[in-house]
Amino acid sequence: MAKLNIRPLGDKVIVKRVEADEKTAGGIVLPDSAQEKPKRGVILAVGNGRLLDDGTRSDMQVKKNDEVLFTSYAGTEIKMDGDDYMIMDENDILGVID
Repeated sequence: MAKLNIRPLGDKVIVKRVEADEKTAGGIVLPDSAQEKPKRGVILAVGNGRLLDDGTRSDMQVKKNDEVLFTSYAGTEIKMDGDDYMIMDENDILGVID
């Protein structure tokens, strides 16, 4: 994967989705149109935190290379150099997978 030339601002993160399953548990191969978009991905970059009312920044709860679960309608999908990424708020992240 090429170097990502995007730096997220504030409480934004850049996520690369994990690949969707191509087969069901029973072994049936799914066409692209039937595959559900995964709600899981790996964080590639994080912003420097949300600006608080007193002028300080909150610490981000996630970090680069964390594998996360996010909401169905999270973020904005972008395409750069043939790869798909998502930019989303930290609030759209439901949890970190250990």
